[in-house]
Formats: sequence, C-alpha cells, structure tokens
Amino acid sequence: MPHELVVRRLMFERQRGLSLTYKGHVLDCGYRIDLLVERAVVIEVKAVERFDRVHFAQVQSYLRQSGCKVGLLFNFNTKYLGLDGIKRIVNSFPDSPDTSAGQEPRTG
Repeated sequence: MPHELVVRRLMFERQRGLSLTYKGHVLDCGYRIDLLVERAVVIEVKAVERFDRVHFAQVQSYLRQSGCKVGLLFNFNTKYLGLDGIKRIVNSFPDSPDTSAGQEPRTG
C-alpha cells in the first residue's frame, strides 16, 4: 500500500502517533494510525477473520483524535478485498439505532 501511495505522489505517514488529552492533561497512550494519507484520511489495516465492532471503534477514535473526517478500514484476510475487505468510516456520521444492539456501526 505505501508503494502505491508513493507512485501516486500522495503524502503519507506510517505509524503516526496520537496522544490523548484527558482533563487538560496530554497523555501519550501509544495510539498509532497505520497510515495517515494527505493529513486527511486514516487508514487502518487488519488481517482478521471478520471485522468486529472494536475495529470500527478504533478507527472512529482515531478520527476524533486526529481531526480527520474519513477513515478506511482494510481487511487483507478476505478472498475479495473490494467486496468484503474495505469499509469507509466517516467522523460524526450518525450511528444507526442498531449500533447499541450489537450491530455493525453505519459506514458511509
């Protein structure tokens, strides 16, 4: 993936560290975005059996902390990456009412 970003002349950072501010104190929590593209798109890469709620929550948390609007969640453990392996997550996109009932969060 980084090779394609270089070929397309897109600016990106690997393992971009994020800190967390809690009650006015900056905490270095060790959060790391896999790829931050053009300072605008968070990319999180997985190789899992299936996406789980925690994966969506992780990207949503990174979006809030980084101020970015869009994240892409990739799962390279799928037969067809385009069908099952990519989810787009938009910051501040309203959650569906089913999210609290154990359903996958809405993605844009």
